[in-house]
Amino acid sequence: MTISKAQLTRARPIRKGRAALLIIDVQNGTCGPGEETTRPEFYRAAALRVIPNIAALLGAFRAAKLEVIYTIIENLTADGRDRSLDYKLSNLGFPKGSHEAQVVPEIAPLKDEIVLSKSSSSVFNSTNLDYLLRNMGIEDVFVAGYLTDQCIDHAVKDGADRGYYMTCVHDACAAETEVRHAAALQCFQGYCRMLSTEEALDLLPAQ
Repeated sequence: MTISKAQLTRARPIRKGRAALLIIDVQNGTCGPGEETTRPEFYRAAALRVIPNIAALLGAFRAAKLEVIYTIIENLTADGRDRSLDYKLSNLGFPKGSHEAQVVPEIAPLKDEIVLSKSSSSVFNSTNLDYLLRNMGIEDVFVAGYLTDQCIDHAVKDGADRGYYMTCVHDACAAETEVRHAAALQCFQGYCRMLSTEEALDLLPAQ
């Protein structure tokens, strides 16, 4: 069957069982205690905007019985030799099972929710996310988390290239500064639908 151009649109309803919330790297090692002094602008965005909005999204996705998937930056090996070259050069990575590799308690995963360890900026490159999404019949991926200009950017663009309808929940993401956050959203807006948390919640199917 040939699909006409008019039928292809990001402004689409969410079908039950066909959408997932992807929460990227909201963990103790990226936004834990101490960040209020070392990264005050990021910490304010995380504490006052991102985590409350992700919590609202989580409640709604769970109530609608839609998939929730987390990623965490976590080495597969003790010495981090499995990390991407970029992560090695940047000295980025957290030991397997460490406190730093745990999702922050405010939005902790439930028992049957998927948590993927990743060792590069792109979740599609360093995990089996694509395989899992296809197995579960997911078409729409809603992205939230950190950092807007790094791992969020990768997820949106890589997911779009793999044929998923990507949605960035822009007020549930943050970068090191608000300027970088806004610049990243402008950069990758052509690859996804941009929605606020409130707009995303309005799209979810009835329970």
